[in-house]
Amino acid sequence: MVDLESEVPPLPPRYRFRDLLLGDQGWQNDDRVQVEFYMNENTFKERLKLFFIKNQRSSLRIRLFNFSLKVLSCLLYIIRVLLDPPPQGNKWYHIFWVTRCLPLWGLQVSVALISLFETVLLGYLSYKGNIWEQILRIPFILEIINAVPFIISIFWPSLRNLFIPVFLNCWLAKHALENMINDLHRAIQRTQSAMFNQVLILISTLLCLIFTCICGIQHLERAGKKLTLFDSLYFCIVTFSTVGFGDVTPETALSKLFVVIMICVALVVLPIQFEQLAFLWMERQKSGGNYSRHRAQTEKHVVLCVSSLKIDLLMDFLNEFYAHPRLQDYYVVILCPTEIDAQVRRVLQIPMWSQRVIYLQGSALKDQDLLRAKMDDAEACFILSSRCEVDRTSSDHQTILRAWAVKDFAPNCPLYVQILKPENKFHIKFADHVVCEEEFKYAMLALNCICPATSTLITLLVHTSRGQEGQQSPEQWQKMYGRCSGNEVYHIIMEESTFFAEYEGKSFTYASFHAHKKFGVCLIGVRREDNKNILLNPGPRYIMNATDTCFYINITKEENSAFKNQDQLRRNNASRSFYHGPSRLPVHSIIASMGTVAIDLQDTSCRSASGPNLALPPEGSKETRRPSIAPVLEVADTSSIQTCDLLSDQSEDETTPDEDISTNLEYAKGYPPYSPYIGSSPTFCHLLHEKIPVCCLRLDKSCQHNYYEDAKAYGFKNKLIIVAAETAGNGLYNFIVPLRAYYRPKKELNPIVLLLDNPPDMHFLDAICWFPMVYYMVGSIDNLDDLLRCGVTFAANMVVVDKESTMSAEEDYMADAKTIVNVQTLFRLFSSLSIITELTHPANMRFMQFRAKDCYSLALSKLEKKERERGSNLAFMFRLPFAAGRVFSISMLDTLLYQSFVKDYMISITRLLLGLDTTPGSGFLCSMKITEDDLWIRTYARLYQKLCSSTGDIPIGIYRTESQKLRTSESQISISVEDWEDTKDTKEQSHHRNNHRNSTSSDQSDHPLLRRKSMQWARRLSRKVPKHSGKTAEKISQQRLNLYRRSERQELAELVKNRMKHLGLTTVGYDEMNDRQGTLSYILINPSPDTRLEVNDVVYLIRPDPLAYLPNSAPSRKSSICNTTGPDTREETQL
Repeated sequence: MVDLESEVPPLPPRYRFRDLLLGDQGWQNDDRVQVEFYMNENTFKERLKLFFIKNQRSSLRIRLFNFSLKVLSCLLYIIRVLLDPPPQGNKWYHIFWVTRCLPLWGLQVSVALISLFETVLLGYLSYKGNIWEQILRIPFILEIINAVPFIISIFWPSLRNLFIPVFLNCWLAKHALENMINDLHRAIQRTQSAMFNQVLILISTLLCLIFTCICGIQHLERAGKKLTLFDSLYFCIVTFSTVGFGDVTPETALSKLFVVIMICVALVVLPIQFEQLAFLWMERQKSGGNYSRHRAQTEKHVVLCVSSLKIDLLMDFLNEFYAHPRLQDYYVVILCPTEIDAQVRRVLQIPMWSQRVIYLQGSALKDQDLLRAKMDDAEACFILSSRCEVDRTSSDHQTILRAWAVKDFAPNCPLYVQILKPENKFHIKFADHVVCEEEFKYAMLALNCICPATSTLITLLVHTSRGQEGQQSPEQWQKMYGRCSGNEVYHIIMEESTFFAEYEGKSFTYASFHAHKKFGVCLIGVRREDNKNILLNPGPRYIMNATDTCFYINITKEENSAFKNQDQLRRNNASRSFYHGPSRLPVHSIIASMGTVAIDLQDTSCRSASGPNLALPPEGSKETRRPSIAPVLEVADTSSIQTCDLLSDQSEDETTPDEDISTNLEYAKGYPPYSPYIGSSPTFCHLLHEKIPVCCLRLDKSCQHNYYEDAKAYGFKNKLIIVAAETAGNGLYNFIVPLRAYYRPKKELNPIVLLLDNPPDMHFLDAICWFPMVYYMVGSIDNLDDLLRCGVTFAANMVVVDKESTMSAEEDYMADAKTIVNVQTLFRLFSSLSIITELTHPANMRFMQFRAKDCYSLALSKLEKKERERGSNLAFMFRLPFAAGRVFSISMLDTLLYQSFVKDYMISITRLLLGLDTTPGSGFLCSMKITEDDLWIRTYARLYQKLCSSTGDIPIGIYRTESQKLRTSESQISISVEDWEDTKDTKEQSHHRNNHRNSTSSDQSDHPLLRRKSMQWARRLSRKVPKHSGKTAEKISQQRLNLYRRSERQELAELVKNRMKHLGLTTVGYDEMNDRQGTLSYILINPSPDTRLEVNDVVYLIRPDPLAYLPNSAPSRKSSICNTTGPDTREETQL
């Protein structure tokens, strides 16, 4: 075997690693050649050229010196004119000869020598083979005319008084100034705006023309009127301004000819300069110019980067940004690559905005444009995505590049970034605050299904309002709703707070309850000084510390509140009635709900004569004894706290043993093993022990594992939640997770059906196949058969997500047209279905469940216009679909990003409320319904006490539903056949009218005989002429209209039933006549402590984290909170 090492020759010494590090000392004996670069610059000419021309800094000094020489020569000429004695004798002699003293002549000769030497040297250095090109240059000719005669006068003394037009050096000074500005830009590596250069050239040209005309006329008139320099200046200004008084005129022919020449030159040169200046000015108006560096260093400003700026986006940003008092002195610089829109231009011309908003046309990817916006001096940069793009992924890519460019240019500038798709979020993790639109949207829509109107609750919390909306309305619910909408989330250090300082060392629930009792504020969360994580309702075991940051809900922050002592309040309220106005609430409660007065609410005082726990009174004493509530303890007693156990479901003990075993075998609790995108927060969920096959996820098609082909065949115990979307994006994963969170009872889990226009990807199916009762179906809400197969007839909620393909339209507000019409069709076909809709534009929510002849809707439209005229940012809040939480627009959450500039915790709190983030020890948002058994609690304050003392829950608001008592509304008209047949009997007529006014149309549709009699009555009515022509005719027309309307409903119901029979579906459970037109719903955030509870009120709760501790006992929770202590005993306190 040949030794390979012996065949490989050793490396030469110059290629060894040791020699590469230490150097090779034997290179002299090698065949290498040493090469020296830039040797041609060692010549004398190249070194001079490097110093005078190539080097920016030395060239700038030469230009500045040359400019100074030319200005000095012009000043010496003026001095010579002022010292020149009055001419006498031959007038032509004074044109060619002047009087020049010896020192002045010496200075002018010195300047001429230096200038000529410099000009010849620069000409030599810039010589490129054509000498005539250098000689025939105008600056060179002017230099020869002004310098050579002075040099000749050195050798010929008689020529020392020869007239030399030194004033022409002003043009050489102008030329040197232009070169100096160019060298200055090169030296400091900054490009000044073309507008500045053009203005400088125009001003210098105009000054040179005037100076030349002044000096020329003054010298030529030495042979005539002998004008002074001031007279010449006066003549030139009057002549060039086209005024022409005629009191000073040239007399000699040469001066007249000179004036003609100068006017011709001015008529040619100045218009060209003005045209270029006007063009640059128009271009500057389009691009927006620059933000002043001096202003950037002395004033504060933020930069808004968008791809296209719409008027709605601009006004939302400005209204929310400037709603905070400490931001009034900030400037907003808008950096947008497109030309400014006409509507935006008109808005920015309003004095309120023109002084504070600056529009710059440019790209965030160009350092030059970022420099124009002074990004390095900005307090923050907001980067918003264009949600109206057809390709939302491409829009996210543009946003990511903008964020990278800003971070590269200004690393210290805080970034507030809005992204559309969750899979792109990890690219901008470096940003200070990020809002992912699809994450928030789907989580909010999911919570809407289990906590009604969560979208409205979050929207009201993140909007800045002072609670003045609706206060001028005659409707009581609008006043309460508008007042409570002013509640926002604020923060304060506990030791600096008047609200919470006295609760140091107390439990969190104790501090929350007593702060609400005393000040009307709702404490919802805390943050330790040494921990950046926010904890929502950490529970009764959490002990408040003086350095904790407290987060609370109130009308205004504590710093803007005034406090009065109790004695002063009692004196002020002594002369007033106990109940104030139409609200029928005590005055002290109304004041307390404002969070500005420290008082003790009498209705929530806890007094017990026989201990905290008393047995229920006997049946005969129910009228004299009331159920009572235990006091909230300063330090938690774990035996009295009822919480959820992680390992056992709340509702498991209510099931039979067989059901319990099957349930535990089917579901488990854990973290989802697969996430469809990077950056999703892990959430503890209900999961399957083994993932089901992908084929079993298809709802409408059978497979080898099951034979079901529609939702009815599965036999679900709970009603469905249907989501209609165009595609199964990764954001849809955040819709499923909150509905399968571990703290949701197993028995209350609703099946989820995804109705998709396009088949989902495999990676999305792999992510959802671990969740129980999640299915998908390919179909559209346009198709009635698809809706029936997916189980719309027994669905609890129908969520309609705005389609990406329809978000872009030629007319902006038409992007929601298809969604609105489809939802209106659903509303007509399935009137009992709860439909939650997402829209692109909030202004279109007035078309949801549209009724053209509904007088109440018209009244709400007028109210919305009045609130908008008063400057409200939430003018749309009184629309019934929005107040009830049945419509939502993601653009309403843009204010969450804007508000984070002042409240950097708002995004974190919102994510915790929506379940997007799970922090150990932090609570979650849920709801409970008030039943008739719970009305013994009576008031919101007592409910607060009951929850804090029993389960540790913190209530933050009420979702209330009321009957809509309207006489003029079309929905309130009912048909009474017997009433028309017995019109002679007035009492009986009134009796029937009252009975049928309280009945619903569904009750009538269940009786075919009544329907047949109504048709017979309608035919008989068409043949007869009524006896009364006034109110009777109007009533007949209303009855006929309602008959037609009910007939239309019957046709729609028959259509649905026929399609169900055709598809082989049973019609049992289809409620075709039940609707919700007679009710209205709204939210009361942090209502007054004395607010009366009503049946069917839904209370929003922040419940402690069950993982925070394990209770000693886990009793079952009933639907009624009055039974949480057991069937035979209740905590009792005399109230």
